[in-house]
Amino acid sequence: MILDKLKDNYIFAVIRGKSAEDALEIARHAIKGGIYNMEITYTTPDASEVIKQLKAEFSEDDKVVIGAGTVMNLDLAKEAVVAGADFLVSPHYDKEIQRYALSEEVLYFPGCGTVTEIVQAMNGGAKIIKCFPGGVLGPNFIKDVHGPIPNVELMPSGGVSIDNIATWKQNGACAVGVGSALAADVKEKGYESVVAKAQEFVKACQ
Repeated sequence: MILDKLKDNYIFAVIRGKSAEDALEIARHAIKGGIYNMEITYTTPDASEVIKQLKAEFSEDDKVVIGAGTVMNLDLAKEAVVAGADFLVSPHYDKEIQRYALSEEVLYFPGCGTVTEIVQAMNGGAKIIKCFPGGVLGPNFIKDVHGPIPNVELMPSGGVSIDNIATWKQNGACAVGVGSALAADVKEKGYESVVAKAQEFVKACQ
């Protein structure tokens, strides 16, 4: 089941490429470094083409899961599903996207920043809820929400670093989203730096 695979992989690479080729290279090198959940954001030019290409390239690799991020509306959700996205992620909770995702049997992970939004998203059928912005909410947010709602699956995105990934995990995060930190050294050191960063994240997580 894709949901179990995503949680086992634990780290989502949130990829915001400057171009389609940039996004493809970051994704390929993140996978090489041991991160297997790819969230291709719709702030990336030609994001749907990137999703299609990665799906084709890694169709034989059982660990790799390719999805779409920054899915802001129903049209983008439809475009992502047609491209082959296995999951959809938004920075907000959108009931229309949720209903569509359920009808297509595609996972939808909406962004929520309050307990009210989290419960609404859970009631709507969301299996994982993105805590966003993670850097503002902090690891204790997850711990505190698990008090009254122990069964909720929460994934922070934003604010996850090599230094604090273990804390997020200890506090009950079912997965984490890692964005700009992965590609931080590309300009200076090239795409091989993404492999090294991915390996560091995986190691820090264990």
